[in-house]
Parts: sequence; C-alpha cells; structure tokens
Amino acid sequence: MLIACARRLRNIVFILFVLRWTRKLFYQLKGRGIFGSAVDIYTYLRRTLFGIFLRLPGVRTKVQTQVAETILKLERKLVPSGPGVLRITSLPSEGWSEEEVRQKLVELSEMEHTRWEDGRVSGAVYHGGDDLIRLQTEAFGKFTVSNPIHPDVFPGIRKMEAEIVAMVLSLFNAPAGAVGVTTSGGTESILMAVLSARNKAYTERNVAEPEMILPETAHTAFRKAGEYFKIKIHLVACKAPSYRVHLPSVSRLINPNTVLLVGSAPNFPHGIIDDISGLSKLAHKKKLPLHVDCCLGSFIIPLLPKAGFDFEPFDFKLKGVTSISCDTHKYGFAPKGNSTVLYRSDEYRKYQYFISPDWSGGVYASPSIAGSRPGALIAGCWASLVKQGENGYIDACHKIVGAKQRIESAIRERPELSSDLKVVGKPLVSVVAFLSNTLNIYDIADAMSAKGWHLNALQNPPAIHVAVTLPIVAVVDSLIQDLVEVTEEIKDAERKRVAEGKGAKGKAMGDSAALYGVAGSLPNKSVVVDLAKGFLDTLYKA
Repeated sequence: MLIACARRLRNIVFILFVLRWTRKLFYQLKGRGIFGSAVDIYTYLRRTLFGIFLRLPGVRTKVQTQVAETILKLERKLVPSGPGVLRITSLPSEGWSEEEVRQKLVELSEMEHTRWEDGRVSGAVYHGGDDLIRLQTEAFGKFTVSNPIHPDVFPGIRKMEAEIVAMVLSLFNAPAGAVGVTTSGGTESILMAVLSARNKAYTERNVAEPEMILPETAHTAFRKAGEYFKIKIHLVACKAPSYRVHLPSVSRLINPNTVLLVGSAPNFPHGIIDDISGLSKLAHKKKLPLHVDCCLGSFIIPLLPKAGFDFEPFDFKLKGVTSISCDTHKYGFAPKGNSTVLYRSDEYRKYQYFISPDWSGGVYASPSIAGSRPGALIAGCWASLVKQGENGYIDACHKIVGAKQRIESAIRERPELSSDLKVVGKPLVSVVAFLSNTLNIYDIADAMSAKGWHLNALQNPPAIHVAVTLPIVAVVDSLIQDLVEVTEEIKDAERKRVAEGKGAKGKAMGDSAALYGVAGSLPNKSVVVDLAKGFLDTLYKA
C-alpha cells in the first residue's frame, strides 16, 4: 500500500514537473517564436563559451593585466596626486575654522573639470540660472535639519512635499484620485513603480515568478529593478527607422506572469517617444499596469503643446497609463536628488509602501526606499517650482526644444554633416542622437571631447546624443560649428587612410572608441563589467 502511494506521488510530481516546463516552453515560443528562441539559445551558448575562453589560464592572466592597466590609467585621471594634494583620510584632530573650510570648498569647486558652466556638457547639469540657485540655497539654509519622517516636527516640509506631488500631477493630466510620492531621483521613482507592480500582482493574482516587458531603449534602472526585485525581464527591439518599441512583440510576450509594461517619453539614448497610445490600449485590454518613464522629458514634454511644438499623447489622459516617473531635478531645475512617481490611484501606490506594525521600536511606515530623507532638498524643489511657474517652464521649453531643433536641422540639412551623420528616428523633446554609416562615430565623440565638449556615447547602435540644457542653448552655434569641423577632420583622415591602403574606419585611439569598441566586439561582457567595477572602485579612492 505504501509503495503504491509512493509511486502515485512520484507520478504526480513528475506530471507537475512536465506541465511546468511545458508551460514555460509554450510561453517562450509564443513570445520569441522558434527563430527567436533559437537566436536566444545561440546567444547564450556563444556568451557562455566565450566566458569559458576568457577564464583559461593564459587568457585570463593577459585580460586581467590589461584590465588592471586600464583601471590604473583611469585612477591617474580621476584621483588627484602629487605633493601639493591634501588628502583627508581621517578626522582632523582639531576642527578647521570656518574660513579654512570656505577656502577649501572654493578650491574643490574650482578643480579642473569639463566646463558645464559654459554649456559644454550634454545633460548632467540641468541649470535653472544663478538666481534660482541662490533661492535654492536659501531654502536649504532654512530646512537643513528637517526630515519628512517626522511630519509633526517639520510640518512645512510635509506641506511642501504634498504640494510638489500635486503640482506635478496637474502637469500630467492626472484624474481625480491620482496620487504620488517624491523620491531621490529617477532611478528610485522607477524602482518604486516596478516594486508596486510586482507586489500588486503577487497580492491580487498570486504571481510568484514575475516578468516585465521593456523596450530595449528603456532606462537601465528597469534592469536594476529586475535584478533587485527578482523580476524576469523581456527586452523588445526598437528598430530603425522609428526606433520605437515594436508593439506586436510586446503583445506576444505577455503571459500570466507579466506584471508590468513599460514605455519611455522620451527614452534616454535617442530622445524617442515610444508609442504610448498603442501600449496604453494593449495594457488596458490585458488589464496590466503600464508605466511611462518621463524622467528625462520631465517638465518639457507636458508643455510641448503650450509651447507650440509637435506632440504625442503619453500621460494619464490615456486610460491604460497607470504610473509615471518625472524628474523634478532635470527640466524642473530643482536641486539634484528630486523626482516624483505618480499613480492613477492609490490602488497602485499602496503597494510601494513599507509598513512594519510590530517592531519593538514602534509602528514604522515609510513611503519609499529611504527612511530619513533630506527635507532641505524638498524645500529647494518646492521653491524652484513656484519660482518658475508655468510661464517659466514654457519659456524654457521654447529655448531648449528650439535649440534641439537647430542641431537636428544642421545634421539633416547641412551638406558637411548630412552626407555622413544621420539623426536617429524623430526626436520631439530635448535629445537628438546621431550615428554614421561612413565614419567611426566614436572618433567623432573623442574629437569633440578634445574640443572641450562632453557628449554621450551610445551603443547598439553606435551613436552620440546631445541632451540640450539651458547652458547649451547659449552655445548651440559653437557646438554645431565644432561638429562640422570635427566631421570634416575625420573624413580627411579616412580619405588619407584609404589613399595609403589602410582601409577606411581605421583603428580609433580615443577613450570612447576604446571602451565601446571593446564592449561592442565581445559576446561575453565580463571584461566590460570588470572595467566598470574598477571605475566604481576608483570613485571611492581618496
């Protein structure tokens, strides 16, 4: 009898095992198809075999030596050295005077750097003007010790934070009952939206193996969320000429484990707005949450219509959009460390809250990842929003998008550029990306760096982008002229290589070309991971 029961149990376990993997295979083939699944297997095997090759004794030693040399060069570039450099590696035995501290702060602020003040940096610094910075500094001073975790102690901070959320919700056509929270930046806003979707699916649908579907151009914070929260990620191609997410592929990938769909408005690499209307219809039909990442678009994209520019629907007016991330510290010109995540209703926001009712230290509740938060940053954000007002942001939209259009028009229309550089897709907001089928685009990136510009090098496909800010608006003509000169110089160098019989697109020697040349050529990215880890380690060397 016991033996018969054991056999039945064994058979049941076997049948459940077969059903489980049959279900997985079915959804894999549904989502990727036979050809796509074969490509996935090939890519996996190629990456695995190359990883084994990199770990062979002779190869491993050589690779580690080259990685160490590269990291050492990076350290020499980033970490000041020499007899005149003061290194503070322990607390001073006696505190410095205020004047000594002020002097050192001035010295640190004036260290040699890429001149963002002169508009020579793409993105990075979303400067709202010196007057606004002075006002933000005053706000910091009044609320330096404040902490939103104690709303009874700092009621002004609670009020300002609630008003920030309300103001941003109004920009994005939020319906009655819409809610949100402030966060430390776009990454935290994205993490919270993903966490909310995962928890909602687990609680309401018992989804224990969550999956989400992303455009391949979606911000890498979604990949970070997938790793942190153990969510399987499906990447969907964004192919030329539109470079927008392919909706049929998204639809095929949806299965009972799907917890979230994602679109960008616009995406970081190319400044392209995904087909949010199409994603909204799909999400609404499948009864799935749709998160729209507007961190980069922030206060530019919702004001495009009022500024008179082309516009595509993307916000809560679309009934399938359930959450939006918007960075107030980008084109809202708030101090760094400010963002918002917005929800159509509290039915979504409540799943990102953390509440511990039985802790010995008392009942503990926090709205997001952080416990204590800097109230001074909230004050600085609030001051920025009310100081600028809608008219101030519309004016900034005119200037920024207008400058973007000038760069785009120059690349599309000026013969010196249009014959070799191609704009990626149809950007509508503040970012314009361009690639080249005739020149090494990373040579152009490095040559622009040599002229003092800090532009963003991209990969898959190799490209460069410019994220226009107010400082760039003032020097956009110089940027275009330098781009023309650099392109001509590189074309002359290519012609010379061909004439000498060395072939076009010769070996590039600049930093961008070196890094992205390696990254693009390796099927296994472990070497790139080692380089990136070395870079991060270097940031913490005194």
